Amino acid sequence: MTRTRKTPTRTCTACAASGDKKRLIRVVRTPEGHVEIDRGGKANGRGAYLCANRDCFEVAHRRRRLDSALRVKLQDDDYNRLRRDFDECLTDTASQQGE
Repeated sequence: MTRTRKTPTRTCTACAASGDKKRLIRVVRTPEGHVEIDRGGKANGRGAYLCANRDCFEVAHRRRRLDSALRVKLQDDDYNRLRRDFDECLTDTASQQGE
């Protein structure tokens, strides 16, 4: 008798949709206070999840959802850097699914 493993679910900070942890993109505030995209999903620090689409990132930016979830005050420069990293992550995800 095989046991099925429970897959962890997380909630998107922007749209509140629940999804498989591996399908969402994690944004983390490191112990040093830096905010970055966590591609591996295991970086130390406080994390927040976003759906893998640009609309959720824009909603999170407009409504300052990442500020609340990560308990940090992000500047527009921080959001611009995160947007570039987020877009790279989306491109990487799309190319991996196409293989």
